[in-house]
Amino acid sequence: MTAHPGEHGAGPGVLGIPPLDHHRSPRTGWTRAHWEAAADGLLRAAWRWATPRGALLDLPGRPSRSGTRSDGLEGYARTFLAAAFRAAGGDGADPAGLLERYAEGLAAGTRTPGREDAESWPLILDHTTAGQPMVEAASVALGLRLTRPWLWDGLKDGTRDRAEAWLRGALRHTPAPNNWYLFPLSVAGFLESVGRGDAETGAAIERGLGLLEEWWRGEGWYADGDGRAFDHYNGWALHLYPLLHAHLAGDEALTARYGPRLHDHLAGFALTFGGDGAPIHFGRSLTYRFAACAAVGLGALTGHTPLSPGVSRRLLSGTLRYFLDRGAVDADGLLTLGWHGPHDATLQNYSGPASPYWASKGFVALLVPPDDPLWTATEEAAPSEGPDRALALPAPGLLLQSTGSDGLVRLHNHGSHTLRPWQGEEFAEEDPLYARFAYSTGTGPTARGNPPDNHLALRLPGRPGMPGVWSVRRRMEPLGAASAPDGSWGWAASRHRPVFPADVPAPPSLRVESVTVVRGHWEVRAHRVVGAPAGTRVRLTGWAADASLPGDLVALHGLTPVDPLRAPQGTAYARWVRVPAAEGELSGTGVCVAAAVLGGAGAPPRVTVAEGATEVDVEWGEGGGRARICFDPLTVFDPPTVEEAEAG
Repeated sequence: MTAHPGEHGAGPGVLGIPPLDHHRSPRTGWTRAHWEAAADGLLRAAWRWATPRGALLDLPGRPSRSGTRSDGLEGYARTFLAAAFRAAGGDGADPAGLLERYAEGLAAGTRTPGREDAESWPLILDHTTAGQPMVEAASVALGLRLTRPWLWDGLKDGTRDRAEAWLRGALRHTPAPNNWYLFPLSVAGFLESVGRGDAETGAAIERGLGLLEEWWRGEGWYADGDGRAFDHYNGWALHLYPLLHAHLAGDEALTARYGPRLHDHLAGFALTFGGDGAPIHFGRSLTYRFAACAAVGLGALTGHTPLSPGVSRRLLSGTLRYFLDRGAVDADGLLTLGWHGPHDATLQNYSGPASPYWASKGFVALLVPPDDPLWTATEEAAPSEGPDRALALPAPGLLLQSTGSDGLVRLHNHGSHTLRPWQGEEFAEEDPLYARFAYSTGTGPTARGNPPDNHLALRLPGRPGMPGVWSVRRRMEPLGAASAPDGSWGWAASRHRPVFPADVPAPPSLRVESVTVVRGHWEVRAHRVVGAPAGTRVRLTGWAADASLPGDLVALHGLTPVDPLRAPQGTAYARWVRVPAAEGELSGTGVCVAAAVLGGAGAPPRVTVAEGATEVDVEWGEGGGRARICFDPLTVFDPPTVEEAEAG
């Protein structure tokens, strides 16, 4: 598959990227020199918007909920992280002289923090009041730790004291109840590395690492807090901060704990990148873009990776170039708020003009020395460029499905959501970035207020003259996931309670058990509804794709195709889309089944549903074998043929 649409997009041209090198990098054309040029170009563009002494980088755009001063600190901190990776990886290389400017900005920002003047940084407070500076403190601390010989060691004692005083605010205030607890850990790790540790720094490190153990779910995955939030934060936060801290500290015990976890994470996570370099469009903070490859770079740096150097660089360079070729950088060389280009529906309310620069975490790869095989080996194919593959990730409740002919990767979500325990039964607008059954590297979910893609909803029979309301999918309970050893097929399942507004009398026993079974390009989506009042309507939708990437939804049992649903707000990939849909009617316990496809075609699978809705037999097209879905208890397996059964 061709990895990119052209030899250079507008982004590489604006940033001054050198000519491609297809000898060493036959797939992307990118080498370490291209990475260094990208970092230099992004930093050069951002610094045009600095305050006179460089404490704030006030990038243009709408402010975040934290306000413009916090946004300006965000600009300083997140670009400093990129500059630090660039300098530390090049043994102090600083071609633009930016470390001196960051040093001056540090001095100016911490001289009188909290004042409303031209340079002062905001104070670090609790996450419920003015907590965003705590996030940025971690980037400042990590940047100082990485550049200590060239920046910190040259500061005056008074500047170092004031910087420490500001940073300690992160140790004395309450983080958000998730990966934020790793920000004080990073601050404390820096302070201890420069001889300024004490009981307070030790407590912050112990607390952060202790919570990390509570969030560990196995198989390479952490939950982002106490719930079931699994997304890109695993790579760019939950693995990155503790293992990089251990690596920089030379702590062999911590590295021995966290390194194998990263290795296991990458074994599955490597398949989430499409053949064109795109990460899965799933979860929050997607405007951080190529930060998604940070875990790959960290694995190459620490040696805790199952990937060869050529595959690692293929993933790294493919992702960075994917975004730069597709409008992530504007005409001024600034990263925009969005995915390819600007895209409001991708954003959260905490996103501000400098938020995209957390993409700087992707530059952790520059810490790997220039003569390392990561940079000298010839690029190899990405996992998604090989044979069609299904890979179950039981711990987070996810199922990956890749097709080598087009490099597309789909993620089937039967386990990740961001709800607090008390929110699961509350009727509220779904989060499109978690609530859908499927996501991919070539499509984005439809926006709030538009018809949902890859979704199942129920509508209870209403009173005369009262319009019905479609249910929402809130909390999901994973029921299992598995894939064949050869990757030829796989499945994942979950259960959820359809949630309606408070004035809609939903029966307490109503539930939906959902199973996705995949093989090749096709997905069979089987849903068993239990406890449905007579006349309950069910609606199933497919992929929100446009004409450039065809998709289809084939009704197989209990459903009838209806007109596609119009989604005029489009997705991060397409300006305007139609969503294929099918509807049916249920009473009591019933099963509805459809086959969905994205990209490739071929004959759709066929299904047979047993009486009583207890089993669904799937027969894949073109001699692809069979699968059986059993409910009560739920299990999915490959049944033997008649000949095999008789022989057995």
